[in-house]
Amino acid sequence: MSAKIDTSLPTVNARIYPRGGLDVLSRDEVARLRDASTGMHDLLRRCALAVLTSGSASDDPRAARELYPDFDIQVHQQDRGVRIDLAHAPAMAFVDGEIIHGVADLLFAVVRDLAYTAIELRADSGRDLESTDGITDAVFGLLRNARILHPTEPNLVVCWGGHSISRDEYVYTKQVGYELGLRGLDICTGCGPGAMKGPMKGATIAHAKQRQRRSRYIGITEPGIIAAESPNPIVNHLVIMPDIEKRLEAFVRLGHGIIVFPGGVGTAEEILYLLGILLREENEGLPFPLIFTGPSASAPYFEQIDKFLRLTLGEAATSRYEIVIGDPIAVAKRMAAGIRKVRENRIAHKDSFFFNWSLKVPVEFQRPFVPSHEAMATLDLHHGRKPHELAADLRRAFSGIVAGNVKEDGMRRIEAHGPFEIHGDPGMMQSLDALLRAFVEQRRMKIAGEYKPCYRVLA
Repeated sequence: MSAKIDTSLPTVNARIYPRGGLDVLSRDEVARLRDASTGMHDLLRRCALAVLTSGSASDDPRAARELYPDFDIQVHQQDRGVRIDLAHAPAMAFVDGEIIHGVADLLFAVVRDLAYTAIELRADSGRDLESTDGITDAVFGLLRNARILHPTEPNLVVCWGGHSISRDEYVYTKQVGYELGLRGLDICTGCGPGAMKGPMKGATIAHAKQRQRRSRYIGITEPGIIAAESPNPIVNHLVIMPDIEKRLEAFVRLGHGIIVFPGGVGTAEEILYLLGILLREENEGLPFPLIFTGPSASAPYFEQIDKFLRLTLGEAATSRYEIVIGDPIAVAKRMAAGIRKVRENRIAHKDSFFFNWSLKVPVEFQRPFVPSHEAMATLDLHHGRKPHELAADLRRAFSGIVAGNVKEDGMRRIEAHGPFEIHGDPGMMQSLDALLRAFVEQRRMKIAGEYKPCYRVLA
């Protein structure tokens, strides 16, 4: 790689030659990545800038572009491979004129995943993206192309939680990650800061102590959120799914168990997604360890989450999760025991260790939800529905709030038309409003600055 440093600004112009999975891209793939008319090049630019500012403390998707307005990326197909040209790239991604190896890996992942999506999931690709099996096959294809499907023993723990958490909560996530790492468990998160970084950081120390040399720290994101939650520096396998629904399915297909730390609306969305699936009859006997945990000070947070889930989804939902407060060792032991049951079940049902084919994900949890004002206002949030059906619409409500908070398209809609309006059963809306108000008061909606709600809850 050759690099030319611009001494007047903290930026770098660089030429990079990827190795490994990006040795070869077709001319069609490269052409699509450079196509400005479809918006693909702008998407590539936004995602690339996010990984080049890895570790950023901002959760405003427009902040990086304002700091680096002249940044650009061009991908070139050559006879002997691929070349990536960076113009006015953030200097923080370089040391002595050389791009940091971990950042380069994340950058290559961006190009790889966007190129795959542009070709394999385009409208005329011939793929069935309307049926359950077709969408699951697309998720599998994306993960396989990213080379993270390995036929190893079940050991992958998905950790969900907020990007804006307190210092005590962050330290706790590291402690849990450390205990998981001591037991040989790898970590998968949403790849950002806060509760997505802490478990990985704790696990790195434990893996080093155990001399575990091939540890996986998988970050799964999607284009709408990566700019607001830049990958943390520990991620060594980054996957960009095309939308939030495929991202969520990737988590539950890859992971052998899930730990939920304190978070905001995004975390609530993830909880409702998983419980909505696990509450279906087809998944009733499927082992899937799910633990809610945080430090002692977070007990009221989980009490409120538990109360909300009981009110909306019923008492049956509580059988699918357990709450452990202030005890990282107990969390790790219970998760390890739960994953052993998952292993036994996969063997008994001849299911793969690396992709959970047995889990039945209904199409209403798979089809992308576009949170327009009309779509948010017409969500059916009333009692009397089956728990998994109500969970699907509640998940969409939280997804819309996430979009209004941190996704550029959603933020534009709010700026143009005002807050989303959410209607439903009075008791349910009262509980939802209380939960959202608590997120705001506990500063779980925003890393910095004052939070202005992007929603109104109406009975």
